Amino acid sequence: MNQITIRSDRKTDYIFNYKGEDVTLEAGRVISIANGLQDVVLPTCKMKIANNLIVIKE
Repeated sequence: MNQITIRSDRKTDYIFNYKGEDVTLEAGRVISIANGLQDVVLPTCKMKIANNLIVIKE
């Protein structure tokens, strides 16, 4: 399984769904998810995707 990193460039928190639960990515923080995007649902927003990094924009 591939690891994915999600970074927030937002000034506000970003909430997404992971394995059926809401997870809050605090503004300006970074998290890594061991099994990639298999169990992740990201709400529509501006984002940049490069290799295994997703950058959440405003």
